[in-house]
Amino acid sequence: MVGKGERSLTVRRHATQGSGMISMGPAETNWAGNVEYRATGVEHPRNRDELRTAVTGHDRVTPLGSRHSFSRIADTDGVQISLRQMPAIVEIDADRQVARVAAGLTHAEVASRLDAAGFALHNLASLPHISVGGAVATGTHGSGVRNPSLAASVVGIEIVRADGRIETLDRDHPDLDAHRVGLGALGVVTMLDLAIEPRFEVAQTVHTGLDWDTVDAHFDEVMGAGYSVSMFTGYGEEGVRQVWTKRRMDRDEPVVDLAAFGAVPADRPLHPVPGIEPAGVTEGLGRPGPWHERLPHFRSSFTPSAGEEIQCEYLLAVADAVPALHALRALGPALAPVLYGSEIRGVAADTAWLAPSSERDSVAFHFTFRRDPHGVAAVLPLIDDALAPFGGRPHWGKVTAMPASRLPEVYPRLEAFAALANRLDPARRFRNAYLTDVLG
Repeated sequence: MVGKGERSLTVRRHATQGSGMISMGPAETNWAGNVEYRATGVEHPRNRDELRTAVTGHDRVTPLGSRHSFSRIADTDGVQISLRQMPAIVEIDADRQVARVAAGLTHAEVASRLDAAGFALHNLASLPHISVGGAVATGTHGSGVRNPSLAASVVGIEIVRADGRIETLDRDHPDLDAHRVGLGALGVVTMLDLAIEPRFEVAQTVHTGLDWDTVDAHFDEVMGAGYSVSMFTGYGEEGVRQVWTKRRMDRDEPVVDLAAFGAVPADRPLHPVPGIEPAGVTEGLGRPGPWHERLPHFRSSFTPSAGEEIQCEYLLAVADAVPALHALRALGPALAPVLYGSEIRGVAADTAWLAPSSERDSVAFHFTFRRDPHGVAAVLPLIDDALAPFGGRPHWGKVTAMPASRLPEVYPRLEAFAALANRLDPARRFRNAYLTDVLG
């Protein structure tokens, strides 16, 4: 996450009669500005009835979250549906340790209310400003070799189908794992039941200067050094620029002395991208604090940056992490002109069909590029070729050069998911160009 300001979008307004309520003009672009939406309008339903009318009142509809996807997954030539005006529900069942959450809320909004009630989620993404429904639908994850994706906490879903019918899936429903990462292809998710646990505190430390030989020899130890660990690099000769380690204070986490490996503890706040003002990053000097103020990399009170970036990410099996790292290091000179930085982190195996970490403990290689569409387009095939031998799975919400024809090779349940989507949405109401390409 780079930059200092907040993108200001001019939103055109016009009235449409498709759903009998006011529809705003197109959202125009995603947050980063690398995708210009083709939608004819955005519906803002305020309750379930208006949502059902919005879905059935148009031939093509696509859910729109917080616009933080860099791919065209939220684009459509029809109408986008935003849930931001739906009731901001967070209902906690303390006995079952489950929270029912409105899908349009952000993780920051949900986390503050859970924490106030004494509860927590198992993990959070780097940026807490993204919507819960959008994060789950795209397989977004946090970090930690024992932490699966955010979708893993979903134990129930309320969803509006293409015919306007509202259906609820509980944890025993045979298709819940297909819906956990649904790409917006199965309906508009309105509510999510999330597994919660007692609130906890986390201390985060940052180390700099971990050389490549140490990373090769101690990769698993470093990645398992805390509840959540992230390594940041530019794939240059300097090695890993920073290691962010987040430790839960209520658990006896294994501790690796990174200083013994030659890394230097930071004595001041650091942004993961060198040279960027660190005011928006979470506390990294070892002082314990609430889970929701340490697990993300960025503060919830921080205004997200201007979006002058494009992101790409692949997840692959842990056993292939070090060989893949060598392949990416060979690309260092080619990546340097457009790369702000790359984050490497562990993600535990997931049961969701389309989670990038589905059925395998994984390592995520995340790339934050400058917003240089031509320059990024030139290096994406290099990354895809480098990670192809390892079965790297691209993140659904980020850019990739992988052709759709290869997706079933890396996502074994994709064809079964496509069949389910065709059965639930035979008229292809939720299908956009992105999903047509992915699902056929």
